[in-house]
Amino acid sequence: MTLADLPTHCSNEVTALSEAEVSDLLDQISGWRLTQGALERRINFPNFHQTMAFVNAVAQLANEQDHHPDMHIAYGRCVVRFNTHSVRGISVNDFICAQLVNAMQPTSA
Repeated sequence: MTLADLPTHCSNEVTALSEAEVSDLLDQISGWRLTQGALERRINFPNFHQTMAFVNAVAQLANEQDHHPDMHIAYGRCVVRFNTHSVRGISVNDFICAQLVNAMQPTSA
């Protein structure tokens, strides 16, 4: 499975990915790591205003996808974490949303 194979919108009909599938997809997506059963990315910003603009954009994306991350916000940074509670693991929905977040903020690490 590759990132290009994934649909562009989250689905309610998902299952947990295997460790091998998660590892394969994680190798294909920039900036994300596996942390405590979730996909996680820390993104830095020059100021609080840009941090909050990003947080609001992620909130809009999450509502559109009906897949909501945990976010930890501080001055100049935001940590975004995706996992799928209903499958108690990581699903394709998490990778779909991670790709969409990367499209909003492609060069921050």
